[in-house]
Amino acid sequence: MQTKEIGTLGENIAKNYLEKKGYKILETNYKTKIGEIDIIAKKGKNLVFIEVKTITTKENFLPEDKVDKRKRAKLINLVKFYLQEKKINFDIPIQIDVIGIKLGKDKESEIQHFENVIEDKEF
Repeated sequence: MQTKEIGTLGENIAKNYLEKKGYKILETNYKTKIGEIDIIAKKGKNLVFIEVKTITTKENFLPEDKVDKRKRAKLINLVKFYLQEKKINFDIPIQIDVIGIKLGKDKESEIQHFENVIEDKEF
């Protein structure tokens, strides 16, 4: 499987997982000049921005390890850009999550959901 196919499969798995957990998917693959937000959803009063990282069992690290300090800073900027572009009040409760997906054989997958990985004070 190609890297793009792996990423798309992971995002689809994440969307299904989130919907089962009661999230309402608002947008996927929101692209800007500074990057992309994989999934934007609503859960209760929270506006949730989700970064999805997918790997195969051949890779020897955890998918969530790909969200380093630089990626976290980029996610914060993407969220700010989204809020400004959509004219959403910055007072709304915001959450940034990471979903790590490890694809197994026969498309079985292991999902880890890390909620609120970036504190509000970092905005």
